[in-house]
Amino acid sequence: MISTVVWGTGNVGRAAIRAVEAHPALKLAAVLVHDPGKVGRDAGELAGLDQDLGVAATDDIDAVLALGPRAVVYAASGDIRPDEALADIGRAIRAGAVVVTPALYPLYDQRNAPPEFRDPVLAAIEDGGGSLFVSGVDPGWGNDVLPLLISGLGTEVDAIRCQEIFDYSTYEQEESVRYLVGMGQPMDYEPLMLAPSIPTMVWGGQIRLMARALGVELDDIRETMDRRPLKTTVRTRTMGEFAAGTQGAVRFEVRGIVGGEPRIVIEHVTRIHPSCAPDWPTPPDGDGAHRVIIEGRPRIQVTVEATDEGENRSAGGNATAVGRLVGAIDWLVDAAPGLYDALDVPLRPAAGRLGRK
Repeated sequence: MISTVVWGTGNVGRAAIRAVEAHPALKLAAVLVHDPGKVGRDAGELAGLDQDLGVAATDDIDAVLALGPRAVVYAASGDIRPDEALADIGRAIRAGAVVVTPALYPLYDQRNAPPEFRDPVLAAIEDGGGSLFVSGVDPGWGNDVLPLLISGLGTEVDAIRCQEIFDYSTYEQEESVRYLVGMGQPMDYEPLMLAPSIPTMVWGGQIRLMARALGVELDDIRETMDRRPLKTTVRTRTMGEFAAGTQGAVRFEVRGIVGGEPRIVIEHVTRIHPSCAPDWPTPPDGDGAHRVIIEGRPRIQVTVEATDEGENRSAGGNATAVGRLVGAIDWLVDAAPGLYDALDVPLRPAAGRLGRK
């Protein structure tokens, strides 16, 4: 059994505890938390399970890493604290652990990651012999392994489009929704996630990964952006009120240009309420979906909808990201120490897990 630590118990960490507990090759060794109110609570309770797991949460990072865990699922956020997340991950790698995380967008395409992200990780691997694999859902499997797999079903492939279409009122990350994405802010507010070059920083690596797998050279990566205001004030279950006239929907594209044409496109359509921008693409039903469209012959369209934690689509998306990461741990343990990306790490069947609870 591979001793595995889950570091963080928020939206991703809850799913990570459940995934580690369910995996036949992994054993939950410890759970690290930041909130003092969670210290001492059982991992099963924190994960929303109906049973205790006999692992009490702790905030003692040094003590946990001193035990030499073989793997760490780093589930703490890196969106607004990338330096701290990078330092935490480096500590775990230096302790000899295989680390999987969705936290650091620049490392999704690790070959082209900025030196300030890549070099500390490589130094930690050299010092401690651990490994790192960074992935998620979008960016992640929704715009790397899934579209690449489906592209292989086509006779002619003219373009690949990956879409995330979501109602953000289902999210439980109010700070990110209101300030990083700008929902509910005046239309002249400039949210960090939508600033020029930031979408390319986050999703450009996925464009490069797909281009590398498809064997094409990119001319350029370009962005488009559109924002819409709410026509009426709306109230959400988790985040309260969003006023009329404030930002209610965002649509952007990150386009990989090949031969002068946008051939590899990642598109996001994000709303805080279905009434905003009804003319934009919508999910088939419910609150959100990930969709891949292969334009060519034949034209192929695949839509993935995931639910968890009471039919919540956002929680379902988090759970699939965790499934991709946790499912890679035993492969990474058997592989040489290193820095890996989605083209290195195979997506494999859920061997040994069918019907297992």
